[in-house]
Amino acid sequence: MANVNLAVIYYSSTGTNYELAKWAEEAAKEAGAEVKVLRVEETAPEAAIASNPAWKKHVEATKDVPVVSLEDLEWADAFIFSVPTRFGNVPGQVKQFLDTTGGLWFQGKLANKVVSAMSSAQNAHGGQEATIQALYTSMMHWGAIIAAPGYTDPVTFETGGNPYGTSVTVDQDGNMVEKVEPAVKHQARRTVQIADALKKGLQ
Repeated sequence: MANVNLAVIYYSSTGTNYELAKWAEEAAKEAGAEVKVLRVEETAPEAAIASNPAWKKHVEATKDVPVVSLEDLEWADAFIFSVPTRFGNVPGQVKQFLDTTGGLWFQGKLANKVVSAMSSAQNAHGGQEATIQALYTSMMHWGAIIAAPGYTDPVTFETGGNPYGTSVTVDQDGNMVEKVEPAVKHQARRTVQIADALKKGLQ
């Protein structure tokens, strides 16, 4: 069994990326990892949240999920990020959190962590790949090791063929168009396996 601490870090306004995070948690635990599911703190104005019933409902339903902290980043050997795309980039809430990691980066405490990422958008070419790559850019500055799923399992082809990380299209009613649970779980297992191998190699 893997000896890995994994932080599954998500931001979700209406629940899609939370569901992806929970699937990743399930697979990672089955692979033997110690897992924390952590949400990026919501910083949108209350008026904006209240204007969207699905957003408001999700915020209330997940208020007890722990908010990710810098201490969680130190604790983890690996991360899986799951975030929606905003104009082909990460949501402002996520960028704001990433911008607080400078101290850990300066001390070298984020180097050699293993990272993988997932995303969602309302159409197939809505920026999922760009969002994942934007996340990976920050991780490269950390000195992290990117564990993209690539085409290491046929399930990638069955769920849209995104080699950078699992991505899903969400329709106007908030339903996932593609059945991506198998791809999410493969990505989570792969992340744990790579982190476990790296951790053993560095000991």
